[in-house]
Amino acid sequence: MPNQKLIGADILLKMLENQGVSEIFAYPGGAVLPIYDSMPKWNVRRILVRHEQAAAFAAQGYSRATQGVGVCLATSGPGATNLVTGIADAMLDSIPMIAITGNVFKHLIGSDAFQETDIVGICEPIVKHSYFVEDVNDLPRIITEAFHLAQTGRPGPVLIDIPKCIQIETADENVTKKVLASDDFEMHLPGYFHEVSTEMKEIEKAVTLIESAERPLVIYGHGVILSNAEKELKDFLEKSGIPNTWTLHGIGGYDNTQDLSLGMLGMHGTGAANFAVHNADLILGIGIRFDDRITGRLDKFKENKKFIHFDIDPSEFNKNVEVAARVCGQIHDTLPAITQKISEDTHKKFQSWQDLCLAKKAKWALDKDKPGKLTEISVINELYKIMGEEDVVTVDVGQHEMWAAQRFFPKKSRKFLASGGLGTMGFSLPSAMGAAFSGHNVWSISGDGGFQMNSQELATVFQDKIPLKIIILNNSFLGMVRQWQELFYDKNYVDTPLVNPDFVKLGEAYGIPSFRAETPEEANALLQKMKATDGPILVEFKVEKEENVFPMVPQGKALGETLLDRENKIDTL
Repeated sequence: MPNQKLIGADILLKMLENQGVSEIFAYPGGAVLPIYDSMPKWNVRRILVRHEQAAAFAAQGYSRATQGVGVCLATSGPGATNLVTGIADAMLDSIPMIAITGNVFKHLIGSDAFQETDIVGICEPIVKHSYFVEDVNDLPRIITEAFHLAQTGRPGPVLIDIPKCIQIETADENVTKKVLASDDFEMHLPGYFHEVSTEMKEIEKAVTLIESAERPLVIYGHGVILSNAEKELKDFLEKSGIPNTWTLHGIGGYDNTQDLSLGMLGMHGTGAANFAVHNADLILGIGIRFDDRITGRLDKFKENKKFIHFDIDPSEFNKNVEVAARVCGQIHDTLPAITQKISEDTHKKFQSWQDLCLAKKAKWALDKDKPGKLTEISVINELYKIMGEEDVVTVDVGQHEMWAAQRFFPKKSRKFLASGGLGTMGFSLPSAMGAAFSGHNVWSISGDGGFQMNSQELATVFQDKIPLKIIILNNSFLGMVRQWQELFYDKNYVDTPLVNPDFVKLGEAYGIPSFRAETPEEANALLQKMKATDGPILVEFKVEKEENVFPMVPQGKALGETLLDRENKIDTL
C-alpha cells in the first residue's frame, strides 16, 4: 500500500489485518460500498455468503474451531438486522466475534432514511459491547478495543456500526502513519476489569466440601474449553476420582470414553448421568451456567446437595443455584489450586459411589441400531467410527443433534460445534464454512428442516471451494417438534411433516457432487466416499421417519424422572 492518507474504509481493513484477520464473511450493500471498494488494496479475503445470517454463523464457526475471532460484515437496515440471530447465538454461547455494519450518513440518522436502522439499539441486549463510530480517527482505537473485549474475560460478540460518511472521510496523517506501521493504539475502557481472582478462603472451602462429600459429581461445560483448561480438568478428575458428566458445549473437554465419564446430562442426557446428578450430594459446576436444559425442574435439581461453581463471570454465581463455594477466574488458573490441595487418597473415599455410577452406566446403555434399517443413529454411529481425530463436526438443531451429542466422543476440544443457548436451526452449514478455515476436515450434519434454513449457502461452498462434507438426515419431518407432538400432543402433527425438494438435484444445481443413501450398505459406502473426497460433497440419507430420542426428561420434570424409553424411568437411590 503506498504511503498516503487513508479513508475510514482503508483504516478498517488495515486494522483488521493488524489484528491477524485474513478472512471476513460478508455481503455487500449500499452502506458498505466504500469498504468493498477498498478491499482489493488489503490482504483480507472476503467470503461472499448468500444471506447475512450465514455470515454471523460462519464467523462463529471460525471462532469456535480456530480459537481466533471471526468477523462478519453487512450493510445497513435489513443487512444489519439479518445478523441479529447469529449475534444473539454468539452471545448466549460466549463466542468471540466482531460484527461490522454500515449505516447511513450521520446527518440522516434519526430521519427514517432508506435502510436506516438503529442496529446499536437493537443489539444492546445481545452484545458484550457496541460502538457507533462518529469520528474516523477513533476507528483504530475502537477496533483495538473491540478485539480485546471480544476475547477477554467471558468472550462474546462486539458490534461496530460505521456510518458511510466515516468510511469515506480521510483520517489524520498521524493516525494513518500509526495504522500503516501496525503500531498499538491506546485503549480507553473505564470500568472494564476482566481479570478476576478467587479468594483463598473459597479454594479452602471448596476443598473441604469435596473431602467431606460422599457422592460428588463434576459437571463441566464450555468454560473449560474457552479457558483452554482441558489438561487442568484431566488432572483434577484423575486425582480426585470424582465421576463426571458434561454439557452439550463441554463435549471434548475431557476424554469422554473414560469409565467414570457417565455421558452428557440433561433433557436428552444418559440415564447414568442424570441418575448421578439427581443423587449427588455435591455438584462441582466447572464452566457451566446451570441452565434449564441440564437442570430440569430446578427445585428438585437443587434438593439435598451443595454446589461449588467455577466461572469467569461473577454474575453467574447464585443466578440459578445457591453456591456453597464460588471459584471465580479462568479455570486453568483456579482448578489447579484445588487439585493441589485435595488429598492423594481422596478418590478412595468415593469407591462405593463410583461403583454405583458404573453399574448404572452399564445398565442403561444407549439405543442400538435397528438391523437392516437406515436410521439417524446408524448414520451417526458409522460416521463416528470413520472420523479422524482432528475432524470437526457441526450439527444443526433437533434430534440428530442430540443423537450425535450422546454418541460423539472427540479426543480433543473444539471438534463438536453446536448452537447451544439459542438453539438456532440453520446453524450447521454456515458455521461449517467458518470452521473449514481451521484447516481440518469438517462434517456438517443437518436435518431436512434445518438444512433448508440456510441451504442457499451451497452457493458459497461452491464459489469459494470450501471442502465441506455435507450430511442431510432426511426423515421428512421437523423431527424434534414431531417427537413432542407424538408424546405430549396425541400425535397432532401440525406443520411438522415436510414436503422437501430433491436434495441431490439441489446440490448438483449448485455444482456440488451429490448422492443419496437409502440402505445401511449405501450409507456406509457413501460415508467412505465422503471421507475420501477432498472438495465439497453432499449426501442425503433417507432415514426412518418416526424415531424418538431417548433418554428424555419431559419439560418441567426432574432429572430423576428421566424416561429411558416410552415406558421406563431411571430408578433412584
